[in-house]
Amino acid sequence: MKFHNPFRVAFVATLGVGLGLLLINSLQTLSTILLYVGTALFLSLGLDPIVAWLERRGLKRWLSVLITILGVLAIFAGIILIVLPVIIAQISQLVTQIEKIVRQGQWEDIVQDIRGWIQERFPNLNVEQVWQYIQDWVASLDVGSIGGGLIAAGAQIVAGLTGAFIVLILTIYFTASTPSLKRAVYQLVPASKRPRFIDLAEQITDSVGYYVMGQVSLGVINGVLSAVFLTIIQAPFPAVLAVIAFFFSLIPLVGTLTGSTIIVLICFIPGLGSVPTGITAAIYYLIYMQIEAYVVSPRIMNRAVSVPGAVVVIAALAGGSLLGLLGALIAIPVAASILIIYRQVVIPRMNER
Repeated sequence: MKFHNPFRVAFVATLGVGLGLLLINSLQTLSTILLYVGTALFLSLGLDPIVAWLERRGLKRWLSVLITILGVLAIFAGIILIVLPVIIAQISQLVTQIEKIVRQGQWEDIVQDIRGWIQERFPNLNVEQVWQYIQDWVASLDVGSIGGGLIAAGAQIVAGLTGAFIVLILTIYFTASTPSLKRAVYQLVPASKRPRFIDLAEQITDSVGYYVMGQVSLGVINGVLSAVFLTIIQAPFPAVLAVIAFFFSLIPLVGTLTGSTIIVLICFIPGLGSVPTGITAAIYYLIYMQIEAYVVSPRIMNRAVSVPGAVVVIAALAGGSLLGLLGALIAIPVAASILIIYRQVVIPRMNER
């Protein structure tokens, strides 16, 4: 291949590289906005099965969307108005209890009990040296940096609330305009291939929607049962722990295990819980995780596309590495969508050759 004008070739190549770098920088700049849009699309697909169910009952599309959105807003408002005051009150009780322990000198007794327990369980460990290292580390902490970290954390909370409001508005819009958005995308496909594309797209969107609804259902079940059980065994701050159980259950694979571990450890804290309470909570969550994995989850997720276990693990790890928590949440439906394309498009084409 001959280059008759090297300057022109170099200019075009440089221009292409520059446009590529500009596109990458633009995507990085718009990453937060794209994250909001992706989250809203994901949630709107999760609400679409409810809207479709209402439409099958004879309601018009706009009325089905309105009822769904009002129902979701009512649920969140109810949670905020009912649960939030309880959570705030219990957090205040937690802080008051910690201050009481420190003020009455009980903290030293708790520390001595912990040191004695460690020395008893690990006789070869130099507890004094470890404890001195911890005290030196605490003394070396910069109070100013901690204060700056608290201010930064407060700013992150405000930004998170703002982002949640933006996602809520986008979710309402996408839920109301899902059919028109689908039609606009379908028009980009050639007419000869459009029916097959529509069929695959509907399967993918249904799979994502059922997955979202199933994951939320698992979180609600875990949260409600945790609230009831932790109240019965008189665990510390059952409302706070139930909210922890709900939100962690939304995370696939390790969410229930992580949330259960946090709850059990809180039940073991001296002055708040007790050893029998912690052991009882541990036994309950061990049993619950088995029931959820082998009974509840398969029944709830039976309408979503089944994904092999190895693919679930790889997809969740890859999604978490790329997009954090949101990536872990959407990784499994994305993997299910890829499997649909693989099974219904790639394999039939390979068999035709």
